[in-house]
Amino acid sequence: MTLRIANCSGFYGDRLSAAREMVEGGPIDVLTGDWLAELTMIILAGNRLKGRPGYAPTFLRQLEDVLGLCLEKGVKIVANAGGLDPAGCAEAVHDLAARLGLSPDVAHVTGDDLSARDLEHVNADTGERLTAKPLTANAYLGGRPIATALAAGADVVVTGRVTDAALVTGPGIWRYGWQPTDLDQLAGSVVAGHVIECGCQATGGNYAFFQDVPDLAHCGFPIAELHADGSSVITKHPGTGGRVSIGTVTAQLVYEIAGPRYLGPDVVARFDTITLTDDGPDRVRISGVRGEPPPDTLKVAVNYLGGYRNTMTLVLTGLDIPAKARLAEAAIWARIPRDTFAQTDVTLTPSGLLRITVMDPDQRTAGRAFSSAVVETGLASYPGFHGLTPPGDASPYGIYWPSLVPASDVHPQVFLNGAPLPDDPTTGPPATAPADLAPPPANTSGTSAPPPPDRQEAGRDAAPAPGDRPTVRIPLGRIAGARSGDKGGNANLGVWVATAEQYAWLAAYLTPDRLQALLPDLAPHRVDRYDLPNLRALNFVIHGLLGRGVAASPRLDPQAKALGEELRARLVDIPTTLLPV
Repeated sequence: MTLRIANCSGFYGDRLSAAREMVEGGPIDVLTGDWLAELTMIILAGNRLKGRPGYAPTFLRQLEDVLGLCLEKGVKIVANAGGLDPAGCAEAVHDLAARLGLSPDVAHVTGDDLSARDLEHVNADTGERLTAKPLTANAYLGGRPIATALAAGADVVVTGRVTDAALVTGPGIWRYGWQPTDLDQLAGSVVAGHVIECGCQATGGNYAFFQDVPDLAHCGFPIAELHADGSSVITKHPGTGGRVSIGTVTAQLVYEIAGPRYLGPDVVARFDTITLTDDGPDRVRISGVRGEPPPDTLKVAVNYLGGYRNTMTLVLTGLDIPAKARLAEAAIWARIPRDTFAQTDVTLTPSGLLRITVMDPDQRTAGRAFSSAVVETGLASYPGFHGLTPPGDASPYGIYWPSLVPASDVHPQVFLNGAPLPDDPTTGPPATAPADLAPPPANTSGTSAPPPPDRQEAGRDAAPAPGDRPTVRIPLGRIAGARSGDKGGNANLGVWVATAEQYAWLAAYLTPDRLQALLPDLAPHRVDRYDLPNLRALNFVIHGLLGRGVAASPRLDPQAKALGEELRARLVDIPTTLLPV
């Protein structure tokens, strides 16, 4: 028996036609979509303050295309598009269905919203205590409320803040009846959910070796064929562009993770137990995933208003770029002193863009007084002066604050057609870990604990010293793939290679110190490395690189999406025996 779970959205703003493509492109059992990211919650909060919906209206646009067909085919729809208002989203689904002459059973899940509670939010990364008033505070729920809704007959399930993987774990619990003690099965579903949650990133999108991906312009969205034992096959509809390979699946597995213990509300999935095998064209089998009991805390995504920001970007060309940048800065701060602002950031990019960002609690301070001061220097600055941004007012920005709350203090509630359903009796007591798994101790900071020393040093003794064999100085990316992203104020950078010999060299060569030498911008930050020899991958977590999170980061690349490609472009001495033939 196989449960075919198809993804049609990886973020708020993804391809609108994807839902129809997935429903019409071949047989599926469940259509899922991920609309929520840490940044999305701030966007939805801003929309709500302006009187707009607190959910993702693009979900309704996609649903309009496929709701009738899904009901006809018996395809269940599960989405976290409810955002900050799952009940409002469910009501909008009913309204849409009525206009279409349809009458689906619609469920919604609540209980994640903790903003009305008087909680002490301690930052899980830094230990600081939040003193500002939260704009949003949402706990990450698991898949069991989704399973409850499906078991009650829901055709459409909309949730607020659940884990991305819950959109797959929930249907798996529903179909196969997994109990909280079925740790390996739950862990396997979490891994499958992590692979397909970002849509086309599992089928060749944003892939380091994009030249190997056919027809990426028409990339198909991913499908997880989930089995009762928790194993799965990642694939896509035939005739669609893109590619599903061990490489594309590995790239997504190392995206936005920390260590090998992937913590969640349903289970801790051990990413160091994943086995990937080729299952035919555009098919990759995931098996062997082991699970541990979930922690007794849930992660809470808190956002609050940080103040106001303004950015002006100047273009520097020709000779003496650094000197021109110093002159531009001096001219600006002469017009409006730098210490006027609570925070400033000045970045000169390799392409000659000078970005000056100011932040302040007062909108007027960061507003036109700053941007006009930049413009006033236009005839008394460096030769070739011109900018990319006109003078403008400051805009509000949010700060992301991760915290933890006891899981026992969070009570999900499932509603079907507006009526509450009874509590799910299958939640049960916490499971116990199998003795042979020997998990490392849980890390109460909310991040994964470092792997055991034997895994941390995997492959290092097997790699000869660089001087023992001929090398060639080429970009690291000629043998290594990479994918990077954001986790609150931290960035993650996953690096993988294709062969055991390449991995032995990579594990010996790419230490945290070496990474910081190759990417000097990382030098001020703590870098943790985690080894995943089963995936021939390393994952690095760069603490604090993104400051207070994506919405508050002044970086040109606030989500660290380009970090991996920057690393791949660095020249390193690679043994010639490791080069592709």
